[in-house]
Parts: sequence; structure tokens; C-alpha cells
Amino acid sequence: MARPKNQAARRSEIVAAAQRAVAKHGPDGARLNRVAEEAGLTSGAVLYYYPNIDDLMLEANREAMERFYEQRVQMLASLPDDPAVRLLALIRSGLPSGSDDAQVAMLCALGGSAGNNPVTATLLTSLYERQVGMYLVVLEQGAARGVFALAQDPLTVARNLVALEDAYGYRIIARHPSIDAETAALLIADYARIATAHELTVS
Repeated sequence: MARPKNQAARRSEIVAAAQRAVAKHGPDGARLNRVAEEAGLTSGAVLYYYPNIDDLMLEANREAMERFYEQRVQMLASLPDDPAVRLLALIRSGLPSGSDDAQVAMLCALGGSAGNNPVTATLLTSLYERQVGMYLVVLEQGAARGVFALAQDPLTVARNLVALEDAYGYRIIARHPSIDAETAALLIADYARIATAHELTVS
């Protein structure tokens, strides 16, 4: 009975290793041997769990993208029905945990190669649009209830918020000396205050 759990844990470790490999070497440089090195395994051991390296890379991408959409949607459902609380939670959850956040570093690397990779471009565009839609729901609910007085149409505000997440996320991964996750959240919240005419606070 323990074996499936061990296999699931090992698969998770290999997926995380693939994410680190992409972050370090880019999507074209994250070859099997580099994934194996990151995982502390032989190439054969990686292939035992993922016989097709492309399937492994798709899983690594899917997991990182799920974090920034599906998991955030689930988070919103667990919060009080308060658009201001939900907006701040979205802002916080859209940023890297720090400069060593491998999933965000991987997404940054994928973004750099998207111009030459239509599949990657499609995946990242889809993620962006879904995140915009997530913000859009919160903004429209806040406006409908009179909680927010939007300075621009809600779609524009939502697009700007996701763009700020991406821009500051990149700066954090690039180890900008004066921008960490907390600072970035404060800066994005400053824009959100202007855009919503609401006294948002970040605790």
C-alpha cells in the first residue's frame, strides 16, 4: 500500500526538478540529464517515472500554471465574501515567494522563449487570460455592490493588475535589490487603490 504514495512523492520531486532545470537552463536546455541532476537521480530513474520527457515538461508547466489560477480560484472560494479582501489576496498570491521560487523562475524562462515556441506562447497567453478573468470577477462584484468605484473599465484594471504581477514577479526572480514580494504587493496595492477608489491595506 505504501508504494503508490512513494511513487507519487517521487513523481512530485521529479516535476519540481524539471521546473528547476527549466529555470536554470531554459526550456531548450532542460534536457533529461539536467533534470536527473536536479533530482539527484540517474536518467534511467527519471525515465522510469516519465518515459516521455515531453510529458514530464508538460506536467511541470501544468503544475506551475495551476498554482496561479486553479489554486487561487480555490483560495477565493475560502475567503469572506468581501471584494476588497479578495482583491488583496489575489495580489499577494500572484507573486513569487522569493528570488528562489523555481515555479515563477520557470514561467519567466518560458516567457523568454515564447516568441519562438507557439505552444509555449499559447499556454502562457491562456494563463494570462484566465488570471485576468479571475481579477475581473472580483472587480465587477465590487463595482456592482458599490464597494469599488473603478477609475477605468474593469477589464483594463484586471489586465493591468496581472501585468504588474508579471513585471514585479520578474524583478523578484531577477534579484532586484529593493523589490521583494512584500514590497511588490504594496506597490501593486497602491495601483489597486487608485483603480478602485478603495482604501485597501496590506497587512
